Amino acid sequence: MAGNKSFSRKDRVSEQIRRELAELIRAEVKDPRVGMVSVTEVQVTPDYAHAKVFFSTLSGSASVDGVLEGLQKASGFLRRELGKRIRIHTTPQLHFVFDQSLERGADLTRLIQQAVSVSGGDESEAADGAGSGER
Repeated sequence: MAGNKSFSRKDRVSEQIRRELAELIRAEVKDPRVGMVSVTEVQVTPDYAHAKVFFSTLSGSASVDGVLEGLQKASGFLRRELGKRIRIHTTPQLHFVFDQSLERGADLTRLIQQAVSVSGGDESEAADGAGSGER
């Protein structure tokens, strides 16, 4: 059971780092490149020396390079502030990674909406019971 306990502690630390970083980025990072950033997930190594910080941005994939540069430039400040806010023996090095899952989800939603609008009043929609205005 010892392995299970350390796994849950690692999860708790990852979640705490995610919350603190989200707040720090929102309230303290003044770099105009960063803008609206969401920290979607944090994965820490077993020794807590490194943390992969997955982020998404509302400004779209075109601005990801600028956002990434801004986050990397702020990483020393963020790590220092993180060290003040959470109590772990090693404050991890922060490695920022763009999380494309939200963008992929939006793309899939758009494709589905296009497919539905192209099929329009297709008979198969009524047969599936998906049509809302039938009989």
